[in-house]
Amino acid sequence: MENKKRSRGRPRSFDRNEALAAAALLFWRLGYEGASIADLTEAMGITPQSLYSAFRSKADLYLETLDWYRQDMNLPVRTLLVEGPSAVATISGLLRTYAQRYSRADRPGGCMISTGALAVAEENRAVGQHMIGLRRTALAAYRDRLERAIVEGELKPDTDPEVLARFIATVIQGMAVQGHDGASTEELLAVANIAVAELERHRSMTG
Repeated sequence: MENKKRSRGRPRSFDRNEALAAAALLFWRLGYEGASIADLTEAMGITPQSLYSAFRSKADLYLETLDWYRQDMNLPVRTLLVEGPSAVATISGLLRTYAQRYSRADRPGGCMISTGALAVAEENRAVGQHMIGLRRTALAAYRDRLERAIVEGELKPDTDPEVLARFIATVIQGMAVQGHDGASTEELLAVANIAVAELERHRSMTG
């Protein structure tokens, strides 16, 4: 009689994608350190053992939820900045889109990347550094696009791309905090429109 091999480990009794989405929404709402393992397992509907088996650690789970977040936002920022024919139009569109998405009724307010891990304990330093890296990458993308716009004559030659990029990033991060605190879409759009007006002020007459 042929011996049947036993399958190693117990099969997962949960949908991994659904559990990941639940974890992402919790991290989005509470931040990295604000979401405990107990909070996560309750939201995901799994045991701590299943969480560590499927996602290895809380930090690894968090990094994976950031990928889920980017897909949920559906905003390929770097692609838009590179391929958009106009820096002013592209960045203006991003500002207004962020204003709308940071205040969606069907999602937690704000932005996981802007507010998810601003201050962390020493043992979570790697997570905090990763988030700083993401924000710096976004800042560099804005700066690069503005520098190109100056070279192409869209923006005035005396425009400071570093300062203007930091202004844009500051507005976006500020809207994220305001969205987290309950600001409405109309209120955030009003802020975005002021930033758009500042961008327009730097537009070249010939651009």
